[in-house]
Amino acid sequence: MGKLVSEFKEFVMRGNVLDLAVGVIIGGAFNSIVTSLCNDVIMPAIGWLIGAVSGQSFVNPETNQPDFSKATEALNVGPIGFGSFIAAVINFLIMAIIIFAIVKSFNKLMTLPKKKTEEPAAPTTKKCPFCISEIDIAATRCPHCTAVIELAAEALAEDKA
Repeated sequence: MGKLVSEFKEFVMRGNVLDLAVGVIIGGAFNSIVTSLCNDVIMPAIGWLIGAVSGQSFVNPETNQPDFSKATEALNVGPIGFGSFIAAVINFLIMAIIIFAIVKSFNKLMTLPKKKTEEPAAPTTKKCPFCISEIDIAATRCPHCTAVIELAAEALAEDKA
């Protein structure tokens, strides 16, 4: 069961899954914009245009002013709903901002350094006991003072004792 959970976690953490989820969410939100544009703006305008072409009069005979309420009743279309369309655009923008914040925080979370206990690297140099210069760890003689390193280490140990 633990292996399945770790495989699922690895699958979800891939960038492709996040990109696909963002695409689906943004696509659904954009669908509402297109639907609102068609239903609330374009179709009522087309309905009025068809009514005008078919000879229906949109002029109120009493006031001699255009009266679109008769047109909307006759053509079974509502008035142009700019408010609904603007609301759909605002909903899309809000959703896009939220998705942006989620993706940005997810990317920041993914780039955090993972704390692992790393073993310190094995030393590659050592100091010459006579001249205190850095030499290779495998050296038996100091290239600076030409002292034999093993003999020098034993001599220093004897001096300290």
